[in-house]
Amino acid sequence: MANPLSRREVLHSALSLSAAAALAPAAVASPPPPRKLANAGWCWDGQSTYVPSLSIFGAGEGTKWFGLRRCSFMYHPNTALAMDKLRDLEEVVCEISKWESVHVEAPGLKGAPAVQHRHDGRIERKCREAETVGRLSLEYPNVTGAIDDDLYGKIKTEHITPDQYSTVRRSLQLANPKLKLWGVVYSHELKQEHWAGFTELLDVITLWVWASKDLVNLQQYVEQCREIFPGKPINVGCYLRDYTLRAGVPMDLLKLQWEFVRKAVADGAIQGYSILAGCLIEMHPEQATWVRDFIRAN
Repeated sequence: MANPLSRREVLHSALSLSAAAALAPAAVASPPPPRKLANAGWCWDGQSTYVPSLSIFGAGEGTKWFGLRRCSFMYHPNTALAMDKLRDLEEVVCEISKWESVHVEAPGLKGAPAVQHRHDGRIERKCREAETVGRLSLEYPNVTGAIDDDLYGKIKTEHITPDQYSTVRRSLQLANPKLKLWGVVYSHELKQEHWAGFTELLDVITLWVWASKDLVNLQQYVEQCREIFPGKPINVGCYLRDYTLRAGVPMDLLKLQWEFVRKAVADGAIQGYSILAGCLIEMHPEQATWVRDFIRAN
């Protein structure tokens, strides 16, 4: 049997190892892998009658076409059937300021029904929808929040106060305190006085530039948004269609916006982006295909 090492030999060996370690180059932590653009993306999905024709893309289908895993579920009732269709997605946020299609009698069509698009943004409706989303999230854990569209517009027309709006947040989190409340904010609404008392009631700000000609100011709008909503994640909205032009977003401005989004996501300046919308893909195939290819490449 080998002779045991003496105490002096053990200490000498330990000191030699320590010296060698000190002389060795310091271990450098590997940088985190670059964030894929697809992992920061959301798509608004659902059939909307404010477009000239119904889309071939239904709920969740536009999201998948763009190669994304997160969906804003719009324009339809928030039901278990709908959430079951979307259960394979990573995350879903549900609209609570409801855009909906209603049947009306069409003049000159001998009583035949026609479809009209309307927006119900009353505080009572928001609360009712928010509570429904909260209950659904218990059965469908990929439901992570609710989105309130045209928020400031309804604050004005419905004369909603911050105290009243706090009931929307409470209704959403009644069954599930983890749910996040998303608020739509337009670049032309970026004034401190518009949002006094409301800033702390929102968890995520989704920022939209209504007229594509103003996309050249997108970085400025994000900075203004951060000043008004400090510490809140910012999600940049990306239209395929410019409703002021009644046409697709001009390609030069579309590319300008997406290059900003790519860099801002990589830098951590924004949380992500939302595409509007799956139901517009075949109406604006040039814009939609370019966006899909850009996401894939980045």
